[in-house]
Amino acid sequence: MLYKIAHIVKDRLPFIWDAIEKVNEWLFVLRYGKKVKNIVVICVPEGYELVALKDVETTRIVKFFEHQPEEAYTFFKPHGFDEKSIKKLQKNKSYLAYLLIDKTNGLIAGYCFNRCFFQGKGFRGRMVDIDYRGKGLGTAMNKILNEVGFGLGLRLFESVSKDNVASYRSALSASNVKVVKELSNNELYLEIVKP
Repeated sequence: MLYKIAHIVKDRLPFIWDAIEKVNEWLFVLRYGKKVKNIVVICVPEGYELVALKDVETTRIVKFFEHQPEEAYTFFKPHGFDEKSIKKLQKNKSYLAYLLIDKTNGLIAGYCFNRCFFQGKGFRGRMVDIDYRGKGLGTAMNKILNEVGFGLGLRLFESVSKDNVASYRSALSASNVKVVKELSNNELYLEIVKP
């Protein structure tokens, strides 16, 4: 129910959603700010560099999203992908997002995030660049998100469509998961269980 209400507010009342986001960010920083500064991620795949979203030029990130085929957004719509939306995310201290950069050519190979909430929950998501699919990067990014989220002491969740086979398999192979609820449109609301 709360999941549906959040999406209604986000889609139909963006000014209220923005205010909620600001309050959440402020409370999250109060509760987790010191822990966030001390996060060290060690499970980055070989040949890639993990860079915080805030540390990458906005136009470069927008180009990454523009490079993806239209079907990549069938199941992935966590936020806007335009410059204004990305800049907003880069400033949000409760939105812990990262890019996997290919060390050989400097290209963005993947994007992942934990959207964190002050009450101790995080919602994870990821996208692998069309040219890097099939290399295990989705699974690697899930492990990164788990390391960050569990390192902060968060309970992690995500929703995944059973029709999005690659994402569904990635979620299962990188994590212990518990199905919290079956949602409409063949989606599962999962809790990522700490090993």
